[in-house]
Amino acid sequence: MSHGNMNLTLKVWRQKSGQHKGSFETHKVEANEHMSFLEMMDVLNEKLIQERKQPVAFEHDCREGICGSCNMVINGMPHGPQKGTTTCQLHMRQFKDGDTIVVEPWRAAAFPVIKDLVVDRSAFDRIIQAGGYISVNTGGAMDGNAIPIEKDLSGQAFDAATCIGCGACVAACPNASAMLFTSAKVAHLNLLPQGKVEASQRVLSMVNQMDEEGFGMCSNITACEAECPKEISVDNIALMNREYIAATLGSDKTA
Repeated sequence: MSHGNMNLTLKVWRQKSGQHKGSFETHKVEANEHMSFLEMMDVLNEKLIQERKQPVAFEHDCREGICGSCNMVINGMPHGPQKGTTTCQLHMRQFKDGDTIVVEPWRAAAFPVIKDLVVDRSAFDRIIQAGGYISVNTGGAMDGNAIPIEKDLSGQAFDAATCIGCGACVAACPNASAMLFTSAKVAHLNLLPQGKVEASQRVLSMVNQMDEEGFGMCSNITACEAECPKEISVDNIALMNREYIAATLGSDKTA
């Protein structure tokens, strides 16, 4: 076998739809260490098409670690074994010749399987729609870039804003909690002066929507932070909890 090539055994989750029962299918594939994980999946699909079999459905778009759609659990780890990377950025040099690799979808009641490795993550969209925006009519306000913001605050907001909404935090959490995602989306707006006006309503609306979607409770295991491809801090969860409590107390006073 030429240098850099590897023979792998893939155990891939196959499921026709959310209504069908799924199971693992075993396939042999030859890959090269320079391939990305998704390129290796492309090789598998080419092989399946040649054999007149159904290719494995998986999501991808940018293949640059930006869009968050390449969600796969690889050997039990969301996005695979490499820290701070999405599946599309994972390269086959992380594996060895002869390895068996188990590939499955995100596992969460709030992320129902559409087909094979593709899950419906629209619950995240609905959390954003509940309050992940700024709708204040600013009239003739000065340009946002001209508003001075304290460096630590802007840094914190920027770090939270790097969340790509992939759902690895949910897949990593034993309770399938969406607290890291929701808190990142709350924090990046609530920390900035432009987001302060609606801060209380935002946190109440987004947390309520998150609960409605059926995500689990956070029990501070911090697997979410460990598996997040953008390494978003669980400090955001503590911030959101404080803001939620303050907003709840505030809404009682006005009731």
